[in-house]
Amino acid sequence: MKLRWSRMRRPRRLALLPVAALAMGITAAAPAAADAPTVTSGWNNFSCKPSAAHPRPVVLVHGTFGNATDNWLGLAPYLVDRGYCVFSLDYGQLPGVPAFYGLGPVDASARQLATYVDQVLAATGAPKVDLVGHSQGGMMSRVYLKFHGGADKVNTLVGLAPDNHGTTLDGLTRLLNLFPGAKQYIDTFTPGLTDQAVGSDILNRLNADGDTLPGIHYTVIATKYDEVVTPYTSGYLNGPDVHNVLLQDLCPVDLSEHVAIGTVDRVAFHETANALDPAHATPTTCASAA
Repeated sequence: MKLRWSRMRRPRRLALLPVAALAMGITAAAPAAADAPTVTSGWNNFSCKPSAAHPRPVVLVHGTFGNATDNWLGLAPYLVDRGYCVFSLDYGQLPGVPAFYGLGPVDASARQLATYVDQVLAATGAPKVDLVGHSQGGMMSRVYLKFHGGADKVNTLVGLAPDNHGTTLDGLTRLLNLFPGAKQYIDTFTPGLTDQAVGSDILNRLNADGDTLPGIHYTVIATKYDEVVTPYTSGYLNGPDVHNVLLQDLCPVDLSEHVAIGTVDRVAFHETANALDPAHATPTTCASAA
């Protein structure tokens, strides 16, 4: 993962230390099965009741090789601190492959998301959730919306570097090198990878008849330094009620790439918060990282 260290100021280097920890597979808690959510400090608290200010719980959907804990060590506490009920799930597990998830068939993962959202709605009493998905999580959430009943249960979908229109297998397999230990488990392309390739059957069905569904607010936040979703513009959506954002238009000196935009980048976090609560949005700038 080329992070252009020489061009970064010291605070930026410090901000990216969690990425290094993530890439080394360091976890704060052992990931749990999809039907037994990990309870982490401040989020995945199923006794949390949404407030009047933030009436919808937020469900975080990790990316390929991610899990419900590691992917969200930055964003989950950020949202909890702002008064949201926040939840995250593991999905796309393969037998015998611990910690690295998002590898199973995308359609099956979308069914797991459907089950989890129902659990969150039942626990919180909220009529709808908001979804925030990183990488595959942003695209797979759209599969849930279109094919598995999610359109009536979701108000807002925020995608952080999502591969909405697919990417190259070369870009996807580069992720193996970002997570030491992953490659020993992945000898051939897994369904979760091939389903994200440009022209896959699931992507063709997903994007047929338009990118969006009525009644859902969409935001896509991309980075021009994305080395996995290539070109980065393939993450953008077309349709009504879509807000496509390039991170560098908000902060030109932001060098976050595919992993960092979803895990540590507070400029992206601020824009995510704006998308979740547009009535109280404030300008997102480089100062948002402070």
